[in-house]
Amino acid sequence: MSRLVIVVENPSDWGAYYPSTQVVAARDYLREPPESGERTHVINLCRSYKYLGNGYYVSLLAEARGHRVIPSVRTINGLRRRALYGLDIEDLNQKLAQVLKGRERDSTDFGILVYFGQTAHPLLQDLARQVFELFPCPLLRIEFRRERAWQIGAIRPVGLHTLDDAQEDAFAQALDHFATKLWRKPRARRRYRYDIAMLVNPDEAMPPSNRGAQKAFIAAGKQLGVEVDPISPNDYARLAEYDGLFIRETTAIDHHTYRFAHRAEQEGMVVIDDPASILRCTNKIFLHDLLVSRKLAVPSTEILYRDDPDSLDALPDKLGFPIVLKIPDGAFSRGVVKVETVEALKKTVAELFAHSALLIAQQYLYTEFDWRIGVLNREPLYACQYFMSRGHWQIYNHGGTGPKSGGFRTLPVREAPSDVVRLAVKAANAIGDGLYGVDLKQTAERAVVIEVNDNPSIDAGVEDAYLGDDLYRRIIQEFVRRLERKRLGVTD
Repeated sequence: MSRLVIVVENPSDWGAYYPSTQVVAARDYLREPPESGERTHVINLCRSYKYLGNGYYVSLLAEARGHRVIPSVRTINGLRRRALYGLDIEDLNQKLAQVLKGRERDSTDFGILVYFGQTAHPLLQDLARQVFELFPCPLLRIEFRRERAWQIGAIRPVGLHTLDDAQEDAFAQALDHFATKLWRKPRARRRYRYDIAMLVNPDEAMPPSNRGAQKAFIAAGKQLGVEVDPISPNDYARLAEYDGLFIRETTAIDHHTYRFAHRAEQEGMVVIDDPASILRCTNKIFLHDLLVSRKLAVPSTEILYRDDPDSLDALPDKLGFPIVLKIPDGAFSRGVVKVETVEALKKTVAELFAHSALLIAQQYLYTEFDWRIGVLNREPLYACQYFMSRGHWQIYNHGGTGPKSGGFRTLPVREAPSDVVRLAVKAANAIGDGLYGVDLKQTAERAVVIEVNDNPSIDAGVEDAYLGDDLYRRIIQEFVRRLERKRLGVTD
């Protein structure tokens, strides 16, 4: 069983709520003997987290004792530095105008309270969640100020003792929801060497791993003494409970998957996909420049700039028709268009420039199938041929009633062309040492890299068709290898 401890500066700070054995004064918690054993979660509600004050020491000693604490020392330091990088405030003006309707013209400052990521202002809920994910702290006040436009002026911790009656009720509801969700299921940690959170999204239409594969990863973990625990995008606050994070949801930079990866890396967890790999793989322009700088073969490519329309005129002579146009962050063949005339080129470029200031234009290479070579820790793992969707020029056809894909063939890596495998490994190694899926085309003249996926598809019945359960064991074993090296203090 796990133990929940709520630490307050003074017992009187809890006076508005029912007494509880879970609530302890800071002085009592600080004087507890440092014992290991029972898993403990600490909610630090001290009045202040000032450096070397009681609140600071509660979080500091909680971490020293192996307790999971909110806020962590990292969060406390981050709040002191006001590190606001990563917050999406692009539409802040519009949202605050609606919140302050009727008095927005005369307002130059405004603030909201955030209780465990919740706020009383529905229009600002997404921002409140982002702030809590960046600075996991029980009680925060976000202060806005307006000069020419609204902006975040400060993010500050708030003491429980400062709340009025209505705010105390809101805080109690948020605390109950947070604690119930965070520790609703005591996990039998002693049965396993390590715990790995597997991030999945039940609502994702085309996840990188289907239900069968997810179950296979869980089964492989049990064989290796590892608990693989599926978590959802709503479980951000639980992340620090685990030793590792395995992302099985399609990744993007402006997305919760990147925030999960970044937070897990900050917590010292083993992460696949790591933030650097997500950054390098999800933008095709970055990836193209990286591959070219490593002198790796790619299709003939031109970069188009929204502020340079004249570059379109020379494109047909450079690449010939058909031309493949891509937005930089498309996935599963989305945002990829083939054009065959000058008119179609101009029309499609204008449409795509509405989504991105830069586009990729590539020479079209016809092949019956694309190669996908899976690479794990710089070694080839599996080999697949993905055939084009029937009557279509891509693997995935997103037209009609829904996405359709072509057939596949999975074979031993040793039976794949050696030049394809070598090129795939070199391309993956340019990204890092994680798990990648490298897509390539092979013509009579050469093999070329189309892209490197940081979050490759691993579906039951497809990528595992040759290796079977061993595919899942190898991936979980890589987590174990990294966790063991981390435990021993070995660095690569």
